[in-house]
Amino acid sequence: MAVEALDRRNIWEPSVYYALGKENFHFAGHDISIHESIETYGAVIWPGAVALCQFLENNQQQLNLMDKAVLEIGAGTGLLSIVASLLGAWVTATDLPEILSNLTFNLLRNTKGRSRYIPQVTALTWGQNLERDFPYPSYHYDYLLAADVVYHHNCHEELLETMRHFCRPGSRTTLLWANKIRFQSDLRFTESFKCSFNTTMLAELPQQEVQIYKATPKE
Repeated sequence: MAVEALDRRNIWEPSVYYALGKENFHFAGHDISIHESIETYGAVIWPGAVALCQFLENNQQQLNLMDKAVLEIGAGTGLLSIVASLLGAWVTATDLPEILSNLTFNLLRNTKGRSRYIPQVTALTWGQNLERDFPYPSYHYDYLLAADVVYHHNCHEELLETMRHFCRPGSRTTLLWANKIRFQSDLRFTESFKCSFNTTMLAELPQQEVQIYKATPKE
């Protein structure tokens, strides 16, 4: 995308605000109904989450989540965590405290009686109290999921710190990150991300302007 397009809007607004209420999806053989809210960025569904859900469903031999411990940061409405649960993962979904009520509602209504494990929900503020609340190796995950967590905010360093906390040398944790390119800040974060991890682009969706990366710790 041209730099001009990245800077077109000074104030970033979610592109799906017009579709508030319920969004319906079909993943992993199940109908999924997501309740959205206009109150916060974390209460609407973003294109990166949908893209990563599709990728996980279509590439189960390459990325098998069955019986794997999975942590999602910035889980928002919970769509990605729901799909990971339906694919057999033991999921912990995290976000800011004010997001958790809607996140819990969506997770429970869409996984009850359907998933191998009951998904967990807990508060996580990027870069804050990570060693206290999620000490390593007590909190170890096979996969760390993040979708559309890079947007017009001032927490990019804290986000990268959080990614490095869970996907650290010796952890053998795989990080899967999907992101829609909107601003120059997205491109700058991507460069920092590539410097911090061993990265592979798993998919690029030009129409949606979404990129999906796989990352592992630099040992």
